[in-house]
Amino acid sequence: MTRHEFLRRLHKVARPRNYLEIGVNDGRSLALSRVPTVAVDPAFKVTAGQRCDLHLVRSTSDDFFARADPIVHLRSGRNPFRNMRRGRPLLARYIGGTSVDLAFIDGMHLSEFVLRDFMNVERFAHWGSAIVFDDMLPRSVDEAARDRHTDAWTGDVYKVTRVLQTHRPDLTVVLLDTTPTGVMVVFGADPTNTVLKDNYEAIERELVTADPQPVPVDVIERREAIPAEAVLDAAWWPQLIGARNGRAGRGGYDRIRAQLPGIGA
Repeated sequence: MTRHEFLRRLHKVARPRNYLEIGVNDGRSLALSRVPTVAVDPAFKVTAGQRCDLHLVRSTSDDFFARADPIVHLRSGRNPFRNMRRGRPLLARYIGGTSVDLAFIDGMHLSEFVLRDFMNVERFAHWGSAIVFDDMLPRSVDEAARDRHTDAWTGDVYKVTRVLQTHRPDLTVVLLDTTPTGVMVVFGADPTNTVLKDNYEAIERELVTADPQPVPVDVIERREAIPAEAVLDAAWWPQLIGARNGRAGRGGYDRIRAQLPGIGA
């Protein structure tokens, strides 16, 4: 399954009420959204037609998230009927505020940038949100170089998988075997968790290494990746969506998470 086919189907099964995209390029993945959307890229060249309520921002993601209220375009207002007309959550203002339901991180292909993007997205996410990372399974050491010298290029963002698994075991991290270079989906976001922020400088020192990058064989051979269908066809989506839309407390995550390790079975 291709990356764009996975994203197309994910929009349908996750039923997001809003969407955030980091790294727009020509707008092909952005064109899949039908809900209020914020998209960020310092040099986008959108050629694909768009069919959503879109706030397109020409900015680096760091500068974007430094704004006072970067997701203001997605926020629900006081009037539920106006929210309904605009495709925003009806009563979010009264039951905990607006969170990002679905995010796609495909910005600068350097691990420290992608980690910061996740940290920033998590600030506005719910544990039932789906956060997708692109280019997590490079096919060669050359493709994973920090200094690009190939046509197809993932950079060293594959390293973020281990960072999250090591420092954030509370998250559910799932690698998917999509073409051409794999994606990762993360559930269980916790805006109150500061572990990555508190340890960022030390983590960054470990991430930034000279080329060639030490890409594990497990990554190149995709030994930990599962078919995308295992996530798309999972039975727990209605529970996750209901908990997300109802702003359920984190206790709900523990109950649903118990089902997640079996999605590749």
